[in-house]
Parts: sequence; structure tokens; C-alpha cells
Amino acid sequence: MSHTSVPAAPAEGAESVALGGAMARKRPKPGERRIQILQTLAAMLEQPGDERVTTAALAARLEVSEAALYRHFASKAQMFEGLIEFIEHSVFTLVNQITERETDGRAQAHKIVAVVLQFGERNPGMTRVMVGDALVHEHERLRARMNQFFDRIESQLRQSLRLAADQAGSATPTVDAVARASALTAFVVGRLHRYCRSGFKRPPSEHLDASLALLLG
Repeated sequence: MSHTSVPAAPAEGAESVALGGAMARKRPKPGERRIQILQTLAAMLEQPGDERVTTAALAARLEVSEAALYRHFASKAQMFEGLIEFIEHSVFTLVNQITERETDGRAQAHKIVAVVLQFGERNPGMTRVMVGDALVHEHERLRARMNQFFDRIESQLRQSLRLAADQAGSATPTVDAVARASALTAFVVGRLHRYCRSGFKRPPSEHLDASLALLLG
């Protein structure tokens, strides 16, 4: 990627969170090379198609040896774990800010869905990690970790939607919340999959407000 750099602490509404940007120094300081490797891996994943990113191709893009990569990461799986950690930190920092600042449960759910989809839209390469496309030939634990990411999103949506149901005076707030959270999570995953399948041409946030108005009632 080429438009932003790794943020320290994203703020609510920061849809432009992305792992990108070229390093200016020819000799990166300690720690910067790790970031540069992850930035390059994310950028390579932005290329539509099913071609697997190899460590040889990654090293060639960085103009270093494969041995140089392994001085910073024990394996390619560890590189993907670095991307997943960035996804988790970026998204859940924003989600936590939403739940702390927004008292309306329905608004919380709307903003949480928007944050996840906007993150994916701004980070196409990492969207392929989120939906598992980039992990097909990688270690099973990576796919399991991304599944846990969406489980956490669904859990938070249940809490927000239960609050919304309580605020609306529902007689069955828990049942209502479980059903809506499941539908919203499926909507998020589906939009991200469509973004990848379209070669990043169909934005996940397309008609988002209108779609959420239907799903949230």
C-alpha cells in the first residue's frame, strides 16, 4: 500500500486506517524493517487473483534475501500473524471507542459495522486476510484466528443490539439481539467477500446506510 502508515492509536471514525507507505530511509532502524516487510506483504495481497504470495517473491520485492526476512520473522505464518494483529488492534480500538462514547445501542451497532467495512475498504490486501482468501494455503491457526475476530465482532454486536432492544422496550431483547447480530455479521462478511471477488471494485460501504436501515429496523 502506498497511502498511509501504521497508526499508533486510531480514533473513532478514522476510516483511513491502513498499513502502507514506503520507508524513506535506505537503512531502516531496528523494528522498521519488520513494518516494511508487513507493508510490502499487504501491498502484494492487493493484487487481485489467486496467486500465492511466496517468501521468494516478497524478498524480491524488498530487494533482500529470504534469509533477511527470516531474521525478522520465524516463518511466513508469523508475517500473516503480524497483519492479523494489526487488523485486530485497529478495528477493536475503534469499536471500544464507539461503545464508550455512544449510549444508543442501535447507533453503536451501525457504527461498528461501518468501522469494519471501512477498514476493509481502505485496506484491500488485508481484506483478503480477513475473509481467508490469502490464508487458503497457510497454517490453519491463521484462519481460526480470523474466525475468532468475527466471533468477537458478533459478540459485541449482540451486546449493542440487546441494549437497543432494551431501549426500545422489547419483551425479548436477548432473542432479538442474537438474531440481528447474526444477520449483521453475515452482512459484513458477505460485503468483504464481494469486495475481494470484484477485484476491489465493489466497495463494502456501498449503500451502507440504506442497507443497515433495513437490517436494524
